Amino acid sequence: MAARHDLIILTVDAASVEAQLLLDALSEALLRINGDSGRSSFDVEAATPRGGFYLARDAAGELLGCAALRPLGEADSAIGELKRMYARPRAGGVGAALLAHVEAQARQHGYQALHLSTRVINTRAVAFYAKHGYAPVIAWGKYVGAAQSVCLGKTL
Repeated sequence: MAARHDLIILTVDAASVEAQLLLDALSEALLRINGDSGRSSFDVEAATPRGGFYLARDAAGELLGCAALRPLGEADSAIGELKRMYARPRAGGVGAALLAHVEAQARQHGYQALHLSTRVINTRAVAFYAKHGYAPVIAWGKYVGAAQSVCLGKTL
């Protein structure tokens, strides 16, 4: 898919009204796909100097997607974690643009790799990440032994 040239990606407060609108849309979509909204896996208060919450909109201001970055584990971790990645349906190219933005931010924050977890049943997400170079990694935290989850990572 061609790159979107009308996208604006901003770092915003994850507790902002606009961020919450996108997070709510993501939670509703995840609930339909796998029966779990994923809300318990993301704390809007968890912003650190080595992370952020990113919001994508088009030139007209329409909200198109979001993603978050945080350290995986300790604040000085060499691995960043991608959280709450979402692109509105039919918002072509937004997911790829957000992912590229988060990867660039992760490099700037000194991460050597980016990891994420998604549900095995979310085959569209698993295929999207595979297309962008993500491969299975060893599970961490609450994902250890969770057969419904797949942990993926990419060296930056």
